[in-house]
Amino acid sequence: MSYCTKDDILTQLDEAILIQLTDDDNSGAVNDDFVMRAIADADAEIDAYVGARHAVPLDPVPALIRAMSTVIAVYNLYSRRLGPPDHIKDRYQAAVGLLELIAKGTASLGASDPEGSPPTANAPEMADTNPRRIFSRRQMRGF
Repeated sequence: MSYCTKDDILTQLDEAILIQLTDDDNSGAVNDDFVMRAIADADAEIDAYVGARHAVPLDPVPALIRAMSTVIAVYNLYSRRLGPPDHIKDRYQAAVGLLELIAKGTASLGASDPEGSPPTANAPEMADTNPRRIFSRRQMRGF
């Protein structure tokens, strides 16, 4: 099961651009094999990050993951032909940054996170009060 579809990609790209990015044979049509390969590569990249915290593949697919898969697939399509423009690179880098946070546990997958919000860190907590000192200068005098 893929995290995004060709229709999701077409919400971000005009079909004419998608044809330019995939039509190696000059047939004038979208090559679905290249689109599916870009999606599969995007999903594998997402699984590599998210798999550090969650069981993959994710089912059902959270909306956040579908959006990131679409962004990464579009980046992959541009990378194979023209080189991605700056706005596509920026969106890709933002998606990877969020995936890194999800892998660290400092961000969640949103409302559809299978394990809920990330757990709080197991860091020591500061106390408001301190216990009475056992050893002081007065008690240690003479030693």
